[in-house]
Amino acid sequence: MEAFFGVVGAISGFFWNVLFLIVLVGGGIFLTIRLNFFQIRHLPYIVKQTFGKLFDKGKGIGTVSPFQAAATAMASTIGATNIVGVSAAIAFGGPGALFWMWVIFIIGGATKFSEVVLGVYYREQNADGHYVGGPGYYMTKGFPLKSVGRVVARAGALVAMVYYLPSIATQSISLIQNAEALGVNKYVSSIILMVLVGSVVLGGLIRVAKVADKMVPIMCLLYIAGSIIVIIAHIGNLFPSLALVFKSAFTGTAATGGFIGAGVSMAIRWGLARATYSCEAGMGSAPIAHAAAITDHPVRQGMWGVFEVLIDGTVCTMSGLVVLTSGVWKDIPPSLALTMPSVAFQKVLGTAGGYIVTISLFLFVMSSIIAVIWYGEKLVEFFFNTKISKYTRIIYTLSIMLGAFFSLEAILAVLDLTNALIILPNMITILVLSPLIVKLTREYFSGEQYYLKDIKKKAKSK
Repeated sequence: MEAFFGVVGAISGFFWNVLFLIVLVGGGIFLTIRLNFFQIRHLPYIVKQTFGKLFDKGKGIGTVSPFQAAATAMASTIGATNIVGVSAAIAFGGPGALFWMWVIFIIGGATKFSEVVLGVYYREQNADGHYVGGPGYYMTKGFPLKSVGRVVARAGALVAMVYYLPSIATQSISLIQNAEALGVNKYVSSIILMVLVGSVVLGGLIRVAKVADKMVPIMCLLYIAGSIIVIIAHIGNLFPSLALVFKSAFTGTAATGGFIGAGVSMAIRWGLARATYSCEAGMGSAPIAHAAAITDHPVRQGMWGVFEVLIDGTVCTMSGLVVLTSGVWKDIPPSLALTMPSVAFQKVLGTAGGYIVTISLFLFVMSSIIAVIWYGEKLVEFFFNTKISKYTRIIYTLSIMLGAFFSLEAILAVLDLTNALIILPNMITILVLSPLIVKLTREYFSGEQYYLKDIKKKAKSK
C-alpha cells in the first residue's frame, strides 16, 4: 500500500511542479490579462456588488439567492485547508509556500470569475425544477468540437466523483487529529460529524444553502478574530516572518528545529496545490453552486466568485501568519502539521485556544463536507440522472470515516492527483471559451444586458 501511495505521490508531484505551473498559473495570468485585470481594476465595484448586497434576494431567475449560492460555494472553499492545509503547505514546502498560495489567490480571482460566468451562462433546469450547471454543461454545450466536449465532460465528471471521496476524507482527518489532541476518540468524532452532516445533506439543495449562509459568516469571524489575537501576541515576529515568506519562495528554506528543509520546487508544489484546493479556482466546483443563483446576468454572479477567493485568501493568510509568527512551524514535525494552528493558539490563549481552533475547524469541516457532498450529487446527476444522484448523499456521508483509517500523506497524494485530472480539462475549456467570457463582461459593463436566454426559454414554456 505504501508503494502505491508513493507512486501516486510521484505522479502528483510531476503535475504540480511542472504541468500546472504552466496550465494553472499561466492560464490564470492569461485570463487576468484577457479580462484587463478585472479582479483588481473593478475590486471596489465587486465589493459593492457582493459585500454590499449580502441580503439581496437577486433579480432574474434561479433557485437560491446570490449570497446563498456563494455561501454554498464558500462552504466548500473555506474548509480544513484554510486552517490546517496552510500549515501542511508550510511544513512540507517551507514559509515560501505561502507566497505561492498568494499567487494563486491573486490570479485565481479571474479564473473563478470565468468559470462561474460559464456555469451560469450554460445552466439548465433539471427534473426537480432546480437550476443546475457546471463544467459538464459548459464543456458539452460550449466546446467547439461537440463530440470531444461530451467525452471530456463525462470523463471529468467521473474523475470528480472519485475525487470527492479523498476530499471528504481530508476534511475529516483534519478534525480527527485535532480532536484527538483534546482527548476525543477518532471514531467518536467521525460518527458525530457523519450524523450532523447527514442531517443537512439529506434535506437537499435548499437546506444546504440555508445552513451555509448561516454557518459561513460565523465561522469566518470566529477564526479570524482568534488569529488576530495570536498574531498581535507575536507582533515582533510579523515583519521578519513576511520577509522569510518572500525570500523562501525563491531560495528555499534551510532545515531548522523540527523543520527538515525544503527547496523552491517544494514551496511551489505545496503552495500551488494547497491554494488551489483551498480556493478551488479552476477546479470547476464553484460553477455547480452558482448555477443555482437567482441572477439576471452571468457576470453579476461571477463577481461572487472573486468575493470567495478574497475571503478564502484572507483566512489562509491568517493561518499562515499564526503558524509563522508563533514559531510552531520550526518545532512541530511535518507528520503532525495539522496540529500547528492549535498549538499556536494554545501558546497564547491556553486551553481555550485549542478549543477555538477545534470548534472553528469543526464548523469549517462540516460546512465544507456538506457542500462537497452536494457537488458530488450534482456530478452523479449529470452522469446518470436525478433519481440515482440522491442515493450518493449516503455514500459520500459514509466516506467521512475514511479519515479515521488512512494517513494524511496518503490521502493528500490521491487528492492532488485526482484534483490535477479535474483541473486540466476544465482550465483548457475555460481558456477556449475565454472570448465568450470577455464578450459577456464587456456587455455587462457597457449596460447592454443581452443575456436573455433563460428568460426567453421560461416565457416560451408558459
